[in-house]
Amino acid sequence: MKFVRKVTGRWWQRFSSFFLVGALISVAIAACTAAPQASTGNDKKDVELTLVSFAVTKQAHEAVIPKFVEKWQKEHNQKVVFKQSYGGSGSQTRAVIDGLEADIVHLSLAADTEKIEKAGLIDKGWEKEYPNNSIVTKSVAALVTREGNPKGIKEWSDLEKDGVSLITADPKTSGVARWNFLALWNAAAKKGGSDVKAQESLIKVFKNVPILTKDAREASDAFFKQGQGDALINYENEIVLASQKGQKATYVIPAVNISIDNPIAIVDKNVKKHDTREVAEAFVQYLYSPEAQTEFAKLGFRSVDETVAKEKQFAELYPQVKELATVKDFGGWSDINKKFFADGAIFDQIQSQIKR
Repeated sequence: MKFVRKVTGRWWQRFSSFFLVGALISVAIAACTAAPQASTGNDKKDVELTLVSFAVTKQAHEAVIPKFVEKWQKEHNQKVVFKQSYGGSGSQTRAVIDGLEADIVHLSLAADTEKIEKAGLIDKGWEKEYPNNSIVTKSVAALVTREGNPKGIKEWSDLEKDGVSLITADPKTSGVARWNFLALWNAAAKKGGSDVKAQESLIKVFKNVPILTKDAREASDAFFKQGQGDALINYENEIVLASQKGQKATYVIPAVNISIDNPIAIVDKNVKKHDTREVAEAFVQYLYSPEAQTEFAKLGFRSVDETVAKEKQFAELYPQVKELATVKDFGGWSDINKKFFADGAIFDQIQSQIKR
């Protein structure tokens, strides 16, 4: 019996050891089997961004967005889906304020972005978040004429002449038209030497405007499709793009001009709601890259990247402007709107002198 007990004890010890080892192996196998089911970081959900921009940027953004989507997918293994909305800068601004949940706004003028800020959707200081005061695209004002320029229109003052019909949009409803007005005013003030002389000049110009269209697109349609007017004021980038599409356009870039600066901003309230800040900020930063700026430059915009701007193809396409005014020269958009576009301000005073 003693021998039996001894053997039984050893057998139990060995059985216990084998049982424990087997259990550990089973746990290890189970862990290895379950491992592929654990999150590997490759199962990120698609992220959706809503970009709201002014009409003439559509072609450029449609060229840039796929490049960013590919880059983000490669670096973060996540697909970005863009919802895009394009239209007049003023109407886009109102749409965002009224509930269009943009993550990013790229508008014609900083005054529109400031309206969204005042509505509580964009944090103060947005213009300092990105390079160049958050200006991501820019252009200048172009004077478009009929083929051969039969009226000999070469500078702003030529628009004051009798018998010249000018097509332009209404600064009350169009961001582009406000830039047009500032280009006209800047040249007239420098030539005349005072605001009084400038206003007299612009009365002559606007007497030659048969109708003020709602926006730049309507102005372009009136000039090109309907054959109205001897001249059209529009963005240089719009005319460059039209030329690339095969539309014949004779135009000049007046030596005294205005820098048309288009800002970009994150709509803070919406990116917080959508949890899209990381990818929204990455997209905005990408728009300043040489790769993106090259696409903008190809499609009519003057690059904000000096290296890109100096490339031969773009230096030839975009001639240097001798005297280029900026919004700062006018005191900023708040002062501009009060002086020129508020009810009863200079633009209204000019219109009151004109009978149509």
